Amino acid sequence: MSVTWKISDQPVAYPEALRLMESRVDEIVAGSAPEHVWLLEHPPLYTAGTSADPADLIQPDRFPVYESRRGGEYTYHGPGQRVAYAMLDLNHRGRDVRRYVWQLEEWVIRTLDAFNVKGERRAGRVGVWVTRPDKPPLPDGRPAEDKIAAIGVRIRRWVSFHGIALNVEPDLSHYNGIVPCGISGYGVTSLVDLGHPVTMSDADLALRAAFDSVFSGDPA
Repeated sequence: MSVTWKISDQPVAYPEALRLMESRVDEIVAGSAPEHVWLLEHPPLYTAGTSADPADLIQPDRFPVYESRRGGEYTYHGPGQRVAYAMLDLNHRGRDVRRYVWQLEEWVIRTLDAFNVKGERRAGRVGVWVTRPDKPPLPDGRPAEDKIAAIGVRIRRWVSFHGIALNVEPDLSHYNGIVPCGISGYGVTSLVDLGHPVTMSDADLALRAAFDSVFSGDPA
C-alpha cells in the first residue's frame, strides 16, 4: 500500500487536526484510502494524553489545553515544531505496538542524523534525547540530557494516528507551563538551540528520507 503525504503551510487548529485524522483513519480501516503522513504545525497549545497528571499542568491558563486521547502525558505543540501525524495500517506492518513506537523513535533518530545530531533512546522515557555536555551534569553526575522529540500514539483497529513532534525552532520557554511528558529533571531542546540552522523545509526533506528508510520495507 502506498503512503500519501501532505504538508500544511499554515498552523492547523488542534480540534481540526483531530477531526481530519480520525476521518482518515476510518477510511484506512474501511480500505477506501491509503496510508497517510501529515506534516504540520499547531498554534501554541498543550495536549493531555491518557496518562496525564493534572499536577503536571503548571500554567493551565497560559495556552489552550486539549484532551488528545493518545498515549502519554502532557506535551506542548506550537510554531517551529514539526508535527508528523502518521496514519499507518499496522495490519500490514505487524501488529506490534512496541515495535511501532521503536520505529517512530528510529524515524526521528535517522532524521537527526542528517544534521549530525545524535538522538538516543532512554529506558523508561519515550521520545528521543540528546546529551548536553555543554550543560552542568545531573545531580548524580551523569551528563545533562534534553528532549528533542516527543512521541504519542493511538491505535484504532490496528491503524495508527498521532505520531511524532520534532523541535526545529520552537519557543522553548513555552514548555515552562507543563512538566513535559511527566518527566522532571531534564530540559528540552531543538535543532536550532543545538546550533544547527535548520529550516522547516530542511526538516521535512530529512523526515521524508528517514521515513522511507525505516518504513518502506514493512508493508506486506
